[in-house]
Amino acid sequence: MMTDRSVDVFGLGQCCIDYLTTVDRFPAPDSKCEFSNLSIEGGGPVATAMVALSRWGLSCAVAGVVGDDGFGSMITRSLIDERVDTHNLLVRKGGCSQFAFITAEPGTGRRTVFWRRPTGDALRPDEVDLAAVRRAGLFYTDGLMTNASLAAAREARKAGVPVVVDAGTLRDGMIDLARTSDVFLASETFARQLAGDDPPVAACRQIASLGPRVSGVTLGHRGYVAMDGDTVIERPAHKADTVDTTGCGDVFHAGVAYGVVAGWDVAKSLDFGAWAAAMVSKKLGGRRGIPKKENYPNW
Repeated sequence: MMTDRSVDVFGLGQCCIDYLTTVDRFPAPDSKCEFSNLSIEGGGPVATAMVALSRWGLSCAVAGVVGDDGFGSMITRSLIDERVDTHNLLVRKGGCSQFAFITAEPGTGRRTVFWRRPTGDALRPDEVDLAAVRRAGLFYTDGLMTNASLAAAREARKAGVPVVVDAGTLRDGMIDLARTSDVFLASETFARQLAGDDPPVAACRQIASLGPRVSGVTLGHRGYVAMDGDTVIERPAHKADTVDTTGCGDVFHAGVAYGVVAGWDVAKSLDFGAWAAAMVSKKLGGRRGIPKKENYPNW
């Protein structure tokens, strides 16, 4: 069947390169620590979500920025190899790409992240292919390039394209982005910044009052709480022998986005995301453990 859709999912946000290792325990200052299992792979909330969605059979494009350094080339190649369209991934001349060094403590679920933010200018609204956004099946963003994310989200809404937001931190513009979204899923950090010491469901209600049809808060190993209209959905995490939690949130959000594109109900979409995140935690890094969708028990 012919379609004028640009891609199933158009993502806008962060992408980086992760160097990941495991240690028995994180070292004290002024000590030495031997690491093992060095892994190098692409990362970033939106980039990793696009990789997951591509592996699950959806066509994806990513918009963002990298530097013209070696890491930038690695980031771009990691996405091209996963069949993610990178025509909207812009190279900032003289800029450094985002990079992280991550140490995981298998068995504890803990990790420590050292990272460097990109030095190039953030993506501007006039640099976003808004025509492609309007013709996408879904628009997906982490809001980290706020002005560009808002411009794209507003265009998506005008065109009837669902907007899914992965909200890690309550920064300027995120409330406006919530008002322009259909599905707004926040981290526990975001929920605390928004609702203080109130339970996460209170943050869901505050988010829902801004307009999203679905609001949610991820709670790590404790699972998640969400609201679908007036219905509260609260579930524990799927069980897994955790090696590293890098990328778990990214893949959880990707799972929910997949459900939106597939037309699933909200409860199944959330559960698929939670299951996929648990599978990711069994491997080092955010992408090695992305499971095949057909292995989902409730497929």
